[in-house]
Amino acid sequence: MAHVVTLGDGLTVSPLGFGGMALTPVYGEVDQEDALRTLHHAVDSGVTFIDTADIYGGGSNEELVAQLLKERRDEVQLATKFGLVGTPADGYTDIRGDAAYIRQAVDRSLHRLGTDVIDLYYMHRRDLRVPLTETVGAMAELVQQGKIRHLGLSEVTAQELEEASAVHPIAAVQSEWSIWSRDVERNVVPAAAALGTGFVPYSPLGRGFLTGTVDASSLGEKDFRRRIPRFAPDAAGANRAVVDTVQAVADSLGATPAQVALAWLLAQGRRLGLPVVPIPGTRKAHRIDENLGALDLELAPAHLDALGEASDAVVGSRSADPTWVSEGRE
Repeated sequence: MAHVVTLGDGLTVSPLGFGGMALTPVYGEVDQEDALRTLHHAVDSGVTFIDTADIYGGGSNEELVAQLLKERRDEVQLATKFGLVGTPADGYTDIRGDAAYIRQAVDRSLHRLGTDVIDLYYMHRRDLRVPLTETVGAMAELVQQGKIRHLGLSEVTAQELEEASAVHPIAAVQSEWSIWSRDVERNVVPAAAALGTGFVPYSPLGRGFLTGTVDASSLGEKDFRRRIPRFAPDAAGANRAVVDTVQAVADSLGATPAQVALAWLLAQGRRLGLPVVPIPGTRKAHRIDENLGALDLELAPAHLDALGEASDAVVGSRSADPTWVSEGRE
């Protein structure tokens, strides 16, 4: 995988990234040695855009990534986030976007990561109690101080992206986007295209559901997905139809459902006119190789039509609290 993608503000990354949240106990227990091997395999394979956050594993995910960076910092484009208080597994208790908190959060992340600079620093969620100009202004100060290189925003509305971009260039918006989560296409994706901001879809495989390997009825007690409405028994049963369509397209191409889901996102980026770099996460090294196969997969117009029709029939919100994501504020 030789080519690269330039997001906004001149940030150049690998065409697929790696979402680190899967390497914390949100979907089940994780062996840390296996997790580190998976990270190394990702970079060996050319996936150099590594995405983590201060709340993944209560900071333990950043510490895991630090073990990779200790040997390979120069090979990695490093993204992390601030703003959520709590953990994905146990739930969140607050959102903080005030300048004082940001200054503390970046120093804590730099310490856990064992590095002196973060390539892409995201506002993880919007703190509605704080003017967005204060939050983005504090992030811009970190660029001037050399602690971060580029700014990112997660789950913002089009209006919020435009307001932030007036303060400082925004390299990337990260929001959930996939065949079964397309609400961002209405407003924020066109705004990002107009502003020259790249898009980084998280959960591009529908938190595993689109791969056809997830049985929503047998998720563990601590599995994060149990709180998401579309994984509830009735909704998950109805949503099997989208998985069946993805599987049918995959079968017709001799591909896997994961490859089809990722190829669809890349095609959407081309259609909508902006750089798109999905960040699928996995605990298994061989899944990285599988995901990379999406870069060479071409979907015909008939495939795109079928997948689009399937996505229109999805049941249930993508978030337990839609107001915490752009879906509930646009």
